[in-house]
Amino acid sequence: MVSSFCWGCLTRLPSAPRALLPPTLTAQRVAAFHTSTALLAAKKGASAPKYRQGTSMTMKKKKRPAERTRPPAVGERKALRKRIVLSNPNALEIPDMKEVSNETMVDSRLRGSVLGLPVPMLDQLRAVQAFQPKQGWSIFRRPGTVVRRETLEIARLIDGISGEGEEKGKVVKKIVSGARATGKTVHLLQAMSMAFTKEWVVITVPDSQELVTATTAYAPLSDENPNVYVQPEATAALLSRTVTANPVLSKLKVSREHTGLKAPVPAGTTLEDLAKMGIKDPAVSWNAFQALWAELGAKSAAPGFEKGFQPRPPMLVTVDGIAHWMKESKYNNVDVQPIHAHDLLFVRHFLSLLKPGTGQSSLPNGGMLLYATSASNSPTIPTLDVALKQVAARQAGVRPSAPEFPHPDLYAKTDQRVLDAFDSYGLPAPKEGTLELQTLAGLTREEARGYLEYFAHSGLLRENLTDEWIGEKWSLAGGGVIGELERIGRRLRVNTA
Repeated sequence: MVSSFCWGCLTRLPSAPRALLPPTLTAQRVAAFHTSTALLAAKKGASAPKYRQGTSMTMKKKKRPAERTRPPAVGERKALRKRIVLSNPNALEIPDMKEVSNETMVDSRLRGSVLGLPVPMLDQLRAVQAFQPKQGWSIFRRPGTVVRRETLEIARLIDGISGEGEEKGKVVKKIVSGARATGKTVHLLQAMSMAFTKEWVVITVPDSQELVTATTAYAPLSDENPNVYVQPEATAALLSRTVTANPVLSKLKVSREHTGLKAPVPAGTTLEDLAKMGIKDPAVSWNAFQALWAELGAKSAAPGFEKGFQPRPPMLVTVDGIAHWMKESKYNNVDVQPIHAHDLLFVRHFLSLLKPGTGQSSLPNGGMLLYATSASNSPTIPTLDVALKQVAARQAGVRPSAPEFPHPDLYAKTDQRVLDAFDSYGLPAPKEGTLELQTLAGLTREEARGYLEYFAHSGLLRENLTDEWIGEKWSLAGGGVIGELERIGRRLRVNTA
């Protein structure tokens, strides 16, 4: 029997509600684009991942502990920074190269040539820290220096002081200045090598900046002088350099008694043993240095010390970078106020040598003072510039009362202690010269030719050294500045022809 309901009647029946449909079909109809997100959200306690975030399982890697390297030892970085290399086995050896000696140092015919430093003298020069890391010693077979006009001038002065003529026992005082890379530090090295040749006693301060940067210990001199300070470690280092570089001290004996040391100094003690007392015990290093300085200036022996007394040799005193001593140091006093560098006994002693001696010469047995400025590592001190101009004016014969005599600016801050340190007016002792200013400039063309020929003979420069080529490089080097000539000469050139 056929049902009375037709297909049209079925289509007019009301549709079933959405809740009666299976949950799966409902989720599929709701999710129009991503089905996995809706299905995952339907689970109890589950949260939908972020947009485009992976759902795969990730395993965290276990972090390994960072490897701690061994820190450098104390002084290792400084030793590496100041390492000096004096030989290059790859450079060619110059067979006919002459050395610094009593004859060659005063031979004017060798002007412009390069003289080698004797091998036995290298240890002495190392001891006084005459070499600097940035001077290019490592590009040649052996260290050598060029003979310039100022070199011959210093050599003649040293030869005259050591001789038996009228200049015997003379005291020469010079401030060496000049532009950057003009060879001021090497000029001091040349003077040291000549002094060692004449068996002088050489005392050096290779870096004056280290004495004012608060890197060494300091203490008041005494309760009576609390505003004057000693530097025991720096003084002990000075004594160590002096003993190592001057073997002549082992031949000289004391000439008087000395107090202030922990042990008595008997007759027959050598000056080397006297200095070693301050090296072993820095607490008495300043007293040991004063005793050594008094012995080097002795003219005769006291009663009871006549046996074994020998005349003292002349002295060469060099200080490099003197501008660091013309300002306040990094040290502080008890009131947390900066201490002026002139209140340090170490600095005060060497600056007092520039003044005319009171009663006797600053170097009774003769010698030379060479204090150099620095253009690459130097603070800006306007008072020092005025003081050096005043030294040059006095050297030229200009009186302080003359209108052309340089004076500091009235509206500028002036350090009177700096001006007084270079004021050389007074009654000097016999054979004691006044303070002079020596300004180093570039090499002449003839000296530049000899210097560049040294590079060519060493295999570093492969060019035809014509007059035109020498003149061109001399001009490019700022008029023969030796530091710029070294940069030109050390560039290897190979001729393609």
